[in-house]
Amino acid sequence: MKLKTLVFAFLFSILPAIAVAGSGHDHGHSHAPVNQATATGNATQVLATLVKKETLEKSWASITASSVEKKTFKGNAEWVAVFVNETITDPAKQKLYIFLTLGGEYIAANYTGE
Repeated sequence: MKLKTLVFAFLFSILPAIAVAGSGHDHGHSHAPVNQATATGNATQVLATLVKKETLEKSWASITASSVEKKTFKGNAEWVAVFVNETITDPAKQKLYIFLTLGGEYIAANYTGE
C-alpha cells in the first residue's frame, strides 16, 4: 500500500514538470504567412509525398507548379498551386490543385480546384 502511495505521489509530482517542459515550444507549424516561393516549395513537397505514398502516379514526380496564387474560398485566403501533367490520359485528371494555408501548411489536393 505504501509503495502505491509513493508511486502515485511521484507521478503527480512530475506531471507539472512534464507539462511545463512540453509547453511553449514550436511544433514546426508555421502560422505567419509565407511568400510565394515558400508556398511553391511546400506544394512541391506535398506533391512528392503524394507520389511516394502512391496516391499519384510516378509521372507527377517531375512536374513543377505552373502557378501558385493566393485565392479566397468562403472568406478564407489560401495558397493554391496548380500542377499540370499532360501525360495523364484522363483530361479531368491532368491538373492537380494543392491547397495550402497562408502559413504554407497542406490543406487538401484535388483535380477540380474547388
